[in-house]
Amino acid sequence: MAETKVKATPKASNSAKKSPAPKAAGKDKKVNPDTVKQPDPVMPPAGDPHAAAPRATSTDKPQFPKETYMQWYEQMVLMRKFEEKAGQLYGQQKIKGFCHLYIGQEACVAGAVSALTKGDKWITAYRDHAHPLALGTSPNAIMAELFAKATGCSKGKGGSMHIFDKAVNFVGGHGIVGAQIPMGAGIAFAEKYNKTGNLCICYMGDGAVRQGALHEAFNMAMLWKLPVIFVVENNGYAMGTSVQRTSNVTELYTLGESYDMPSEPVNAMSVEDVHNAVARAAERARAGEGPTFLEFKTYRYKGHSMSDPAKYRTKEELEDYRSRDTIESVRHTILTNKMATEEELAAIDEKIKAQVQESVEFAENSPYPTADELFKDVYVQQDYPYIRD
Repeated sequence: MAETKVKATPKASNSAKKSPAPKAAGKDKKVNPDTVKQPDPVMPPAGDPHAAAPRATSTDKPQFPKETYMQWYEQMVLMRKFEEKAGQLYGQQKIKGFCHLYIGQEACVAGAVSALTKGDKWITAYRDHAHPLALGTSPNAIMAELFAKATGCSKGKGGSMHIFDKAVNFVGGHGIVGAQIPMGAGIAFAEKYNKTGNLCICYMGDGAVRQGALHEAFNMAMLWKLPVIFVVENNGYAMGTSVQRTSNVTELYTLGESYDMPSEPVNAMSVEDVHNAVARAAERARAGEGPTFLEFKTYRYKGHSMSDPAKYRTKEELEDYRSRDTIESVRHTILTNKMATEEELAAIDEKIKAQVQESVEFAENSPYPTADELFKDVYVQQDYPYIRD
């Protein structure tokens, strides 16, 4: 990969002024409304007077020790290879229903995991395979869940959109758009009430910020100074429509400023920037200063779901983002600073490839849930008197 250099996205205070959004197309040009070019979510587009430096994703000089970079690399390669395999299996109809892949967004999770502690809670929407993988959930259990098998982490009852793992404090993927936002605030309330010192990090997509529940949760979280980090993973297109076509406010982090919530944009194509932003937010939360709203400016290489052909963007735009791939950036930093050799990284790749293949074999060989499972895990009461006639 060609050598690249980065200038981190400048931190914005909660009193920062919004930059004017660029127009999607000239007035005299006829544009297909379904393929309006998405302005670069990571850095301002060319010609923008507010652009401080050329966009890029990798640093030559490491900000963190070797162990951190190696952890990031292994975690992100696992996410990538697992998702690529899931997409392949979906095409073979071994995985059915909805399936939303995380390919391209891996730094959003890897950088946050390294910045938080094991006691912290995690909650997200339905693009939820990568989070538990990075937290330590067995790929076998996640793949089995995608296959709807009894050995899955949700016993085959949740599928792709409802991955849960209490053991690693992953409180689930949630299928209702925006539903996890007040739930994340509620989890944070419980942590504060019980004086655990832990926090909740709550992820959402850019489409979810249109939900009224966000504003109610933001207001309560600020009023009660809840230890929660709200994160919008802004990949630019929600379910398939550009942010520029759905909102007058295109700098999404500024929504938090309405509640005096510390808010900032983050170049989430850089795992270092993600780590630093989450670490700052976590420090505030643990100090009793309340929530933070982070806009992770990222990009997904696949469509919204496996049924989405993503015709609303150009091939050139996709390749532009692939050229700044976050895994390749970390790989570049590792090799440039002689933290590992090409052979050592290749060995990691092969190990993870085998691990993912093992998860597929585990899922294929696992049984489906039995009929009596239909009435289990619905109520806490074990002998709930169902009427079955």
